[in-house]
Amino acid sequence: MQEDLLNDFGDEFGIDARYTDLDEMLSKEKPDLLHIVTAPVLRGSNKRIRYPLMNQASEHGVPAVIVEKPVAVESEDWRQISELAERTKTKFVVNTQLNFHPQNLALKRDVAEGKIGAIKFIEASARNPPVDQAPHVLQLVSSYIDNSRPAKVQGQISGAEQLDSAQPSPANATALVTYANGVQVSVAFGPEMAPRVLPDTGNNRHKRVCVFGEKGFVHWRFESWERNLPGSGYEGGDLNYGAQDVIAQGGLTDAVFNWLDDESKEHPTHLKQSLAEFNLLLGIYYSGLTNTVVELPFDPPDGMIDMFRERL
Repeated sequence: MQEDLLNDFGDEFGIDARYTDLDEMLSKEKPDLLHIVTAPVLRGSNKRIRYPLMNQASEHGVPAVIVEKPVAVESEDWRQISELAERTKTKFVVNTQLNFHPQNLALKRDVAEGKIGAIKFIEASARNPPVDQAPHVLQLVSSYIDNSRPAKVQGQISGAEQLDSAQPSPANATALVTYANGVQVSVAFGPEMAPRVLPDTGNNRHKRVCVFGEKGFVHWRFESWERNLPGSGYEGGDLNYGAQDVIAQGGLTDAVFNWLDDESKEHPTHLKQSLAEFNLLLGIYYSGLTNTVVELPFDPPDGMIDMFRERL
């Protein structure tokens, strides 16, 4: 949309086909897969732009779209995108690629194969603000429990300093979530709520999930991992996040094409699943605002950012 940035990018990477209009680009290029990598809020304004761009792609009949997280920022755009999910033929996927990190996949296989026994409890956290990293963490939790949907939540929120950012949200949030399969999960987001787990890292390098079973546990972190299994005992090590993430991003993209080729191979971060996880985040917010347990899924009220401004 900004020609100077467009031309600098095109020159740097040798791209001749350049567009400042999305409709023109989609009409001429007819992509099989589109990436929407914008922030959810237009810089310098309060305009939410996830839904308009997704709707444009849907109207053009783009077969598949990868959307950056968060898929929404508040109730209004979550509701718009939920309506889109019911009518579109486009296969939308949210770019929560941690699901595909090789070491995370290995730990998930341990859990799926029953090596830690039945899941007793899950604890997960991220130290950046909730709407920034909760989508990653909540998707990781879902991936360890076969995408069971959240059933109820009690949460708490604090901090107003992120309300005017490109991804507006409370600065901190914590909650206890009960899922439909009976598993309970403790989550914490934000610099004041996420636990310090050694080796300590910067806020943006803190994303983690720990799954406790009857016989052992697995623990994936941004730059390290550990597990304790019957027979093999304790193991752990460091991770090169960049090297893992390149593979993960490729894996997420390959899975989109697999879904296009075979309807039975539904993508693990497909839109309706991601919307259920964002509804959980909205439930955490609303529980914190009202001091109540919120049954999920729920219909969140409009104007939650204004509620945050008043309360926080």
